[in-house]
Amino acid sequence: MTQPLLAVEDLSVAYGEAQAVHGVSLHVDRGEAFGLVGESGSGKSTVAMALVRYLARGGHVTGGRIIFDGQDLMDLDDAALRAFRGRRAAVVYQNPGAALDPSMIVGDQVSEAFSAHANLSSAEARRQAIDMLRHVQLPDAESVYRRYPHQLSGGMQQRVVIASALAASPDLLILDEPTTGLDATVEAAILGLLATLRRELGVTILLISHNLAVVAEVCDRVGVLYAGRLVEQGAVAEVFAAPAHPYTAGLLSSLPQPGSNKAVKPLQPIGGQPHSAAVRIPGCTFEPRCALARPTCSVAEPDLLDVSENRASRCYFWDEVLGEHPMPTPPDTSLGLIGSPHPRPLPRGEGDVENPWNLEPLLSTTDVGKTFSVNGGRVVAVDGVSLSIAAGQTVGLVGESGSGKSTLARVIAGLEPLDSGKLAWHGSTLNRIVGKRPKSVLRELQMVFQDPDSTLNPRHTVRTLLERSIKRLTTLSPSARRARAAELLAAVDLEPRHLSALPSELSGGQRQRVAIARAFAGSPALVLCDEPTSALDASVQATILNLLDRLQREQGSAYLFISHDIDVVRYLSDVVGVLYLGRLMQLGTTASVFAPPLHPYTEVLLASVPRRDRQQRETPAAPAAQTRPTHGCPFQFRCPRKLGPICETDAPPWRALPDGGGLLCHIPSDELARAQTAP
Repeated sequence: MTQPLLAVEDLSVAYGEAQAVHGVSLHVDRGEAFGLVGESGSGKSTVAMALVRYLARGGHVTGGRIIFDGQDLMDLDDAALRAFRGRRAAVVYQNPGAALDPSMIVGDQVSEAFSAHANLSSAEARRQAIDMLRHVQLPDAESVYRRYPHQLSGGMQQRVVIASALAASPDLLILDEPTTGLDATVEAAILGLLATLRRELGVTILLISHNLAVVAEVCDRVGVLYAGRLVEQGAVAEVFAAPAHPYTAGLLSSLPQPGSNKAVKPLQPIGGQPHSAAVRIPGCTFEPRCALARPTCSVAEPDLLDVSENRASRCYFWDEVLGEHPMPTPPDTSLGLIGSPHPRPLPRGEGDVENPWNLEPLLSTTDVGKTFSVNGGRVVAVDGVSLSIAAGQTVGLVGESGSGKSTLARVIAGLEPLDSGKLAWHGSTLNRIVGKRPKSVLRELQMVFQDPDSTLNPRHTVRTLLERSIKRLTTLSPSARRARAAELLAAVDLEPRHLSALPSELSGGQRQRVAIARAFAGSPALVLCDEPTSALDASVQATILNLLDRLQREQGSAYLFISHDIDVVRYLSDVVGVLYLGRLMQLGTTASVFAPPLHPYTEVLLASVPRRDRQQRETPAAPAAQTRPTHGCPFQFRCPRKLGPICETDAPPWRALPDGGGLLCHIPSDELARAQTAP
């Protein structure tokens, strides 16, 4: 057997006195892609930073060895360590915007990376930088070279960061959540790029992600971390098809399955809260959350036990997890809201929204348009969008970044005044400015944003945050407001002790639940949800989605649910709208939009979604920059089914579909359906 490029032996890391990683051992072979998965706080990023000895302030390795190409990295002095970083191993972080200097053009930043590792002239460094920008599949590399980071999309920024990381041709590329926050097509392009780099440059990859599907697309083997411990490792295909640890099984069951929806069954998040690696408990660390726990589990922590060759699990009962007996589901202890003014319970079943088009609209938009002034020009963000949302209905919006999803939600909320078209609430005109809307509308129309940190005052306790919203939206007395705040907290599955907590004392999922509780302070009729789960771990995401579904059934509230996660939208929505460059390209029931995805743009979106069970799929080509044509179809530059000149000259018609929805395309729907099913 050849020596692995990287071998981690019994690695332990602490921040001050708090232990973050406990005895992790793994190896990565040359040319291999190894994935590390786990919830936030599991130790993934700490392991990655320890490998290049770049831990945050206070972090230090307390035990173990890191062997890279036969050399123990713990023996390197500062000079040797500087030479190792970049030349032998390079790191790509989650947020490319934070990794790039906003005051420098990106080309100079990539050139600087080349100059740092070789004695090159400025001209040669520039030439090699442009070549590398081409290699990471950036269109018009010379033009990109001259741009500032803010002039690039998130996906383009990430490719620039990867180009800089590859400047010294490192043997190992460490990627820490490289696609989090990117939409499906850009994510697919980045994953395709990683496959190309492995094939053409022989790069070894260590990929850190909470997205199991991304790991399945890229990696050969995977390690699962929980509370700083490696609890399972093995080949990706084997681990994801048949997990041998209850935690891995819990992560997988938390995810919406392809084709599943809320009408079939709720998602199954892992019960309880993630355990801190800094707190030592006797026995198995996962025991407090494990549905298979036995008395043995609380006595002594299991070792990593061999399941098969090159596969291990830290579970005494791994054979039961692998076996045919399903894991028991913990009982539902969730509480509901009391005294809702919309107490219309919604039945669960296939007929939830049997005919969404015959329901009386709660909100409707008619030819809504919104433009912004950018660098002296006008950018069209929303272009003639018409849709309606009925009581108790969930309308999902999908589309790439820049498609107009969030802008449309902000227009409906009155945070951005529309430029053209009409908003209607219960059939009457809705004022375009939030400050001019009556209190009843403010109470009934609420919004939940992607980042709760930007909407929760960090100086206020949860009690204050909830009671202030209750006071503003209702006429309840002070004592009734206190009772209502406690009721709201229970409804989102938080404990009374959290009322006195500051937002900084809560986890990300808990903060999002507080934001949802605040949105329900006045028992809203419609909640606008703008990417409410995009930054959450799989189990926390499942908890939030189940919470939204349950609150909807108890209160009859409607949702406009925005997400770049196609599977999440498919799971939660009754109706789906597909936006591209501000235009509504397709609208229909969830089943009709996704099976088959008639519109070519919907087809591209679905083809871009990574799958846990499809490692070898052909990734779509890198999407071209989203450029708005002056005439014809807005999707003409990227359409895989373009007819010809008519798509460039004539605006496509809106074609009605049998399910009551429609699509914007020159090609008749029956022809699109045949094209989807043709060999």
